[in-house]
Amino acid sequence: MAISLDELENHLFECADIIRDAVDPTDYKEFILPLVYYKSISDEFEKQYEQNLDEYGEDFARRKNLYDVPVVPEGHSWEDVRAVSDNVDQALNEAFDALTEENPELKGIFEGTDYIEADALGDERLGRLVEHLSKYNFDRDSVPPDMLGEAYMDLVRHFAEEEGKSGGQFFTPPHIVNLCVRLVDEFEDGMTFHDPTVGSGGMLIEAARYYREEQGGDPSKLELTGQEINPDIAAIARMNLSIHGLNGSISREDSLASPEFTNDEDNELTRFDRVLANFPFSANWAKDELQDDPWGRFDWHEKLPRADRGDYAFIMHMAKQLKRPDRDGTGGKAAIVIPHGVLFRKHEERYRKPMLENDMVEAIVGLPENLFQNNSIPSAILVLNTDKSDERENEVQFIHAADEDFYRDESNQNILTEEGLDHIVKNFRNWTTEERVSRTVSLDEIEENEYNLNIALYVDTTEPEEDIDVQEELGKLRDLQAERDEIESRMSQHMGALNYE
Repeated sequence: MAISLDELENHLFECADIIRDAVDPTDYKEFILPLVYYKSISDEFEKQYEQNLDEYGEDFARRKNLYDVPVVPEGHSWEDVRAVSDNVDQALNEAFDALTEENPELKGIFEGTDYIEADALGDERLGRLVEHLSKYNFDRDSVPPDMLGEAYMDLVRHFAEEEGKSGGQFFTPPHIVNLCVRLVDEFEDGMTFHDPTVGSGGMLIEAARYYREEQGGDPSKLELTGQEINPDIAAIARMNLSIHGLNGSISREDSLASPEFTNDEDNELTRFDRVLANFPFSANWAKDELQDDPWGRFDWHEKLPRADRGDYAFIMHMAKQLKRPDRDGTGGKAAIVIPHGVLFRKHEERYRKPMLENDMVEAIVGLPENLFQNNSIPSAILVLNTDKSDERENEVQFIHAADEDFYRDESNQNILTEEGLDHIVKNFRNWTTEERVSRTVSLDEIEENEYNLNIALYVDTTEPEEDIDVQEELGKLRDLQAERDEIESRMSQHMGALNYE
C-alpha cells in the first residue's frame, strides 16, 4: 500500500495517541521510536531474506554478509511479535534482546527500552500499538529510506514538542540545523563530520541530506560521528542514522570529561573537516577534574571558564577538533550555536582574544529570540575556520538576522523563513556589507573594542527613523494651532455667559 510523506508522519504520530495517559509524554520516545526502528529493520530483512532464500537456499540465506541491515533472528520477526496476544511486553523485550545478541554492533542501542517496566502498557495497548504499525510495510521498496527517515525525524520533533523545555535538549529546530550546515558547506567525498553534543543526530543527518540533494554527492562517502552524554538520546541518534540509511558512529559519554574520538598514537583529539553543534547553554562542566587536560584543550588562558558556565569549554573543545592546514593539509570549519552572552561577557574577553588573534573566527550570525523549545533567549551562530581564504584573513563578518524580515511567528515560536535563510547565506558567501544587516570588520577594529563581539557594535541594529516632511509637519502644526485658538475662543464665550472672569 503506497503512502505519502504526510500520511506516514501522521500515522507514526498516532502511536502517541495509543499510549497517551498510560505513560508520561517525556517517555513516548522510549517506547515508540524503538518499535518503528524494529519494524523498518524487520520488514527490509524479511524482503531480503526471501530473495536470498530463493537464490542460496535455507542453509545460507541468513549469512550476515548477504544483508545491509541487521539480521532479525528466527522467531522474532515483526510478524512473530504481532502474533503474540499474551505478555506482549515480554515478547517485545525478548525481541530487542535477541536482535542485539544477533547483531553486536547494536549493543547499547536498546538498553533503555523496557516494555515490562511500564505497568500501564498492558497487552491491550501494546497489541494496538503493534497492530497500528503493521498497517504499512516499511521495507525500502515500499517506503524509501529518505521518506522514512524524514518521518522518523518529524516524530522525534513531535516528541520534543510534547516534552516542552526538556525536549529542546535533544532536538535542534530544522531551520537552524539547515543554516549551520549551509554556513560550512562545500563538502567532498571522504570528509569527516562530528557533533560533540549530537542529541538525536539532526546535524549529521542534515549534512548528509544536503550533500546528496544540494550538491549531488553520495552521503555514504562521508564519515559521520557524534558523542552524546545521555544514553537514551544517544540510542535515538544511532537509530535515526540507521533509519536514514546512513553509516555513522555515535559514542556515549560527556565530550568534555571523556572525549571518545581520540588518536591514541599522538595523544590528541581526532580532528575533523566539519564540526556542527548546539551545545547546552551555560551548563555545568567538570572544571576541577580538567585543570590539567591531557589533550590541552583549555589553554586559551590560564584561568578556565567558570564551573557553572561551560560555554567556552565547549567552544575550545570544538576548536581543538578542527583540522589544521599545517598538520592535516587542510583546515576545518565549525558552525556552533551559542548564547549571545558568549560574544560580550566581560570576564570571557580572555577567551575571545586568542580565538580572534589566531584568526579563527569567520562569522557571527545573530538570530531572533524564542527559536528553541528549551529557552527563549536570543542566540547566535559562531562560524570558525582554521584556514580562511586570503580575502577573509584578519576580518570577521557580523550578520544581524534578528529582525522580522528573517523569521515568522509560528505557534508561539519563531521560525527562520526560507527567504531569511537564503539572505543570511548569500551575504556570508559573498562577504557582503549591507546596511542594518551585515558588515565585514577588521580585527584591528575589534581589538579597539576590547575584543567585544556584540553585533550591535558593528552593525546598526536600531530601527530606522522615518523621513520627516517638514512642510507637511508644519501644516499639521498650524492646523492644530488654529483648532486650539477656536477652542479657546469658544471657552471664553462660555465663561463670559456664565459670568466667570
